[in-house]
Amino acid sequence: MPTDNKIHFLLIPHIGPGHTIPMIDMAKLLANQPNVTVTLATTPLNIARYGSAIIDPFRFLELPFPAVEAGLPEGCESTDKIPSIDLVPNFLTAIDMLQQKLEQRFHTIKPRVNCIISDKYMSWTGDFADKYKIPRIMFDGMSCFNELCYNNLYEHKVFEEMPESEPFVVPGLPDRIELTRKQLPPEFNPSSIDTSVFRQRARDAEVRAYGVVINSFEELEQECVKEYKKLRNGKVWCIGPLSLCNSDKSNKELIDDEKCLKWLDSREPDSVVYVSFGSLVRVNTPQLIELGLGLEASNRPFIWVIKSVHREKEVEEWLAESGFEERIKDRGLIIRGWAPQVPILSHPSVGAFLTHCGWNSTLESVCAGVPMITWPQFAEQFINEQLIVQVLGLGVGVGADSVVHVGEEDRFGVKVKRESIKNAVENVMDGGSQENERRMRSKEFGKIANNAIKEGGSSYLNLTLLIQDIMHHENAEASSKKVDI
Repeated sequence: MPTDNKIHFLLIPHIGPGHTIPMIDMAKLLANQPNVTVTLATTPLNIARYGSAIIDPFRFLELPFPAVEAGLPEGCESTDKIPSIDLVPNFLTAIDMLQQKLEQRFHTIKPRVNCIISDKYMSWTGDFADKYKIPRIMFDGMSCFNELCYNNLYEHKVFEEMPESEPFVVPGLPDRIELTRKQLPPEFNPSSIDTSVFRQRARDAEVRAYGVVINSFEELEQECVKEYKKLRNGKVWCIGPLSLCNSDKSNKELIDDEKCLKWLDSREPDSVVYVSFGSLVRVNTPQLIELGLGLEASNRPFIWVIKSVHREKEVEEWLAESGFEERIKDRGLIIRGWAPQVPILSHPSVGAFLTHCGWNSTLESVCAGVPMITWPQFAEQFINEQLIVQVLGLGVGVGADSVVHVGEEDRFGVKVKRESIKNAVENVMDGGSQENERRMRSKEFGKIANNAIKEGGSSYLNLTLLIQDIMHHENAEASSKKVDI
């Protein structure tokens, strides 16, 4: 039986920003509930990276990352720190080696762990949970819509005999959704780096999981929630948007907020296009230039976040020599590197978000009530685009037609022309009846999202049900042991 009627959750995120940040938000959310203890296990550099701003009552468990052992540079402890695509297999090997690191330290965790919530791609946690007879809940950081798409693609494999550019209907969904083979994630559309064994292990562990926690809210995708619950015997808990649980600010965020917000304060309501492609997208230089010229041609105010760590010299040369920065200085703000995305999206002057359709960014846009201009790049992002544009009617696409796998950007050249970018911006920002309807719908979903996590909201209730489920599971286990005795 849980010690003092408290439930102890052990959270194990995948070590990349897009996976770690929402799980830290989940840790805060759980730790602030009555009778709940939370420990989050991650590597030393990730604790240093994210832990300084944590004020909520949960604990970190340090797992030394075997970077050098796995053939990685010292300090390579996150997906966004992998210096070369060729080292991805080494990084995946190092992730699997974390099982031994946790087993060495597991006896130090007090009180006893009652439930593990781990990222889908930390598949070894399935074996670990079985070994210690602890229920393991999977966290994929995605939507029920996405989970259904993946499941039905695995089950039916309707794409296998299709030409790569010919659309097919994804079976078994509440809405008619069409994709092509070249838009599918690497599970079904492999890149040049073979990760098939790693991904199949993740799938096997997913099927065995006790349940699934979803970073979404039921009102966003009601029919998909119902269908996914049928697949998982009801053990699906939508407890998001998790980003709304994050109220902490570091000094760096406050300084950058002030700079961005001051610039935004001088703009008209709903007039600015915010452009950011997340932490992992590495757009090649010719495509980056085309994006810049498309923004310039749209004649709209914009904030453009450029993360070009692997092409910094090329990009800076273009910005300086082309005169672009000088030409747009009165209506464009360029941010190099990190940007305070949530405060920017929440500002009244922001009227659209040009996004890669990563799920965290998608949810942040929904929460802020901001329509999207969609430009998916890889992974599940084309699936997310279908939800945004076709199902919810919250965005317009730039016309991207195929995945650009990480590390293969130069092979693809320019996939989206400046005219398409300009047209998509105008389509979302022109103030016509369709645009006004899309904007109203976006703002309405924003209100619903914010209410979902409040007391009495759908996600608040699901969090309570999740805790009660684990409590009942523990009590049932304790009773069965008494009977055995």
